[in-house]
Amino acid sequence: MGEKENAYVRLVQYILPPNLGKSFELVDVSDGKIGDELVLHLYLDERDLPPKNRTDLSPNGFYEESRIDDFPIREYRTVLHIRRRRWKDAEGHTVSNNWNLTAKGTRISEEFALFLKEGLR
Repeated sequence: MGEKENAYVRLVQYILPPNLGKSFELVDVSDGKIGDELVLHLYLDERDLPPKNRTDLSPNGFYEESRIDDFPIREYRTVLHIRRRRWKDAEGHTVSNNWNLTAKGTRISEEFALFLKEGLR
């Protein structure tokens, strides 16, 4: 079973945008429809890796989920549901990793935005 799990993990890393595959863990998958459109929902939680490897932080849950449109997979529109972690320092300040997950001014992944931009030229 271990080999199959490793193959699935590798497959997810190919499917997800590069900055997500290593820093986020796929925790759930579901599908559905919006009107006539098939939609694949991928749920990702940020791995428990404190910012800049700080050891003075304590876990403090997750921020509210963000939704990002990404490349379609087969006939499914793909929506990434991302939960980023937050930590607290000794003074009670909230600290988190700063991920650049979307193209500026959009709710789509950077790679998907570049692909669409090239297609419109």
